[in-house]
Amino acid sequence: MKLDSKIFDSIRVKPDKERLEEDRHPVCEHPGCQRPGTHRAPKGRDREGEYFQFCVDHVREYNKSYNYFAGMPDDDVRHYQKDSLTGHRPTWKMGVNKQAAHGPDGYDPRAQARDYAHRRASQTRRSRERKILALEKRSLDVLNLPHNASGDQIKARYKELVKLNHPDANGGDRSSEDRLREIIQAYQVLKKAGFC
Repeated sequence: MKLDSKIFDSIRVKPDKERLEEDRHPVCEHPGCQRPGTHRAPKGRDREGEYFQFCVDHVREYNKSYNYFAGMPDDDVRHYQKDSLTGHRPTWKMGVNKQAAHGPDGYDPRAQARDYAHRRASQTRRSRERKILALEKRSLDVLNLPHNASGDQIKARYKELVKLNHPDANGGDRSSEDRLREIIQAYQVLKKAGFC
């Protein structure tokens, strides 16, 4: 094993910083500079994707003097700026390119979806009937109500039956107490289920 290899040096606790800096970054491309080229700078308009490697001082100097539009006629600069508004993608005025939007035979593929959406919106949606569980059916039967009774009907019937079966309303007769307990329990079940 070589003790001065790149691999061995990178696993040391304190690797040689100068050698690591040289390996990670090439030398600055400015003439006469030997510092690491840690920053990229574009090479020019016709050389997209190509970069110079400069140190911090030389990349600042390069950026101050860099002009993407240098040597480009004014009309071309204006055209480029106008195209940049749309991300350099082709555009056309409304209604000009109907043939491409609707297909060769003039059929609009979105028209069917639009018509379907209008039909669905115009139809009145019928409310979904709630499925009534056995315990809820039994509770409605205790209150002598139909299965499609509204919340107001349930409350009104509950009040009526409580007044009718309460021992105080019957002169202290406790024989209707079991019936009163059933009515209260049935109402509580319906209330928890969200009927009233």
